[in-house]
Amino acid sequence: MDIEEVDLLVIGGGKAGKSLAMDRAKAGQKVAMVERGMIGGTCINVACIPTKTLINSGRVLETVRRAEEFGISGVEDPRMDLALLRHRKDDVVGTMVKGQLTSFTDSGMDFILGEAKFTGPRTVHVDLNDGGTRVLRGTDVVINLGTEPALPPIAGLAEARVQTSNTLLELESLPENIVILGGGYVGCEFADLLNTIGVDVTIVQRGKQLLGREDEDVSAAVKKAFIDAGITVRLGAAAEKIQRAADGTVTITLDDGERLSAEDVLVALGRKPMTDGANLEATGVVLDDRGFIEVDQQLRAGDGVWAAGDAAGTPQFTHASYDDYRILKANLAARHGDGEARTTAGRLIPYTVFITPELGRVGLTEQQARDAGHDVRIAKMPVAAIPRARTLGQTEGVWKAVLDRKTGRILGVALLGTEASEAIAVVQMAMLAGLDFTAVRDAVITHPTIAEGLNLLVTPAYLED
Repeated sequence: MDIEEVDLLVIGGGKAGKSLAMDRAKAGQKVAMVERGMIGGTCINVACIPTKTLINSGRVLETVRRAEEFGISGVEDPRMDLALLRHRKDDVVGTMVKGQLTSFTDSGMDFILGEAKFTGPRTVHVDLNDGGTRVLRGTDVVINLGTEPALPPIAGLAEARVQTSNTLLELESLPENIVILGGGYVGCEFADLLNTIGVDVTIVQRGKQLLGREDEDVSAAVKKAFIDAGITVRLGAAAEKIQRAADGTVTITLDDGERLSAEDVLVALGRKPMTDGANLEATGVVLDDRGFIEVDQQLRAGDGVWAAGDAAGTPQFTHASYDDYRILKANLAARHGDGEARTTAGRLIPYTVFITPELGRVGLTEQQARDAGHDVRIAKMPVAAIPRARTLGQTEGVWKAVLDRKTGRILGVALLGTEASEAIAVVQMAMLAGLDFTAVRDAVITHPTIAEGLNLLVTPAYLED
């Protein structure tokens, strides 16, 4: 079969890959992008967009339940209608997928739906989804394969028909109760959502705390919020065996011998790269022991081969993948003699865990800062101290800042509270600008807003000696 030559060949249409493909196609290059089937990538189809759509619906429900607190009467017995909930989620996702497809076509790229397998340097054989095959070779190749939910080797798991973060989005009925294996970001978000819409939730977490990468005091505040909301939290335990009975009931045997029963199980124990079957070694790519693509700080994976996004070890956030696109754009241009190369070194990547209340994070935790040798000073404030939180009726949570005592620089912040996903960007901008905490303390911030709490957080009332 004849080999089709292109300037840029992108394998996988996630955030980094699709952004680069559209950009280079609009610039006049000959670009082909191969995608298995999720038009727009994981984020739009089964991750950020559908889950946050559902989470927002849960928050609306909770607000309606509290209507009388806000001076509204006449609201009786509000409840979640699962069919309507799925319709809204599908409508949001479907609209965005349709928009993505239009953007792909308008860019001028050759968008190919199919399964790509490398057969040689920068060359792939594609089995098309609608039948037939194509063989393509790129002057430059970008691999953007993404990740999927991992299913660990727990006895009986394969036969127990458990849920993952993908399949749970398609449930046609809600279980009365569910056990969630894993207390990381995905497990906690689904625990909060399911609890809000009426499911009895138990989280089983192997580690000693929820959200194991966070400081212990922040994690403890999350645990308290969960317990106060009615979620059962079981720490220091792991599932050894899972069995589903003929009536559908699932029994989970823990490593300490305890048995839990529920109508369903959600496995949220991490994600694995979708690199199997792509024959990446044929194009010179090296995988680590977990299957992730090894790249240098310029995201180079081989001669003329680049990798981006989750499968390349980038932090598993869409905004991080989008920055991979910026880096790749610069480095591909530099490779061809245009402009300066960029690297991933020193990136300041924030994130938010969309629980109730939200947890916004950027920079170092207190423990990371101490381990790095900083002379640390801590500021900590209850969200109830922020006037806007009072007007919103959302006073749960705590804000924490990690400061360098000698320079006054902000090393990191954890904002557990309402609208933390928005307020964290203010801190990030201050950190990028190299401002010390007094600049944040003395900034004139709109009143009353949640971000205004940053004026308070680093005042003497909340700064530890």
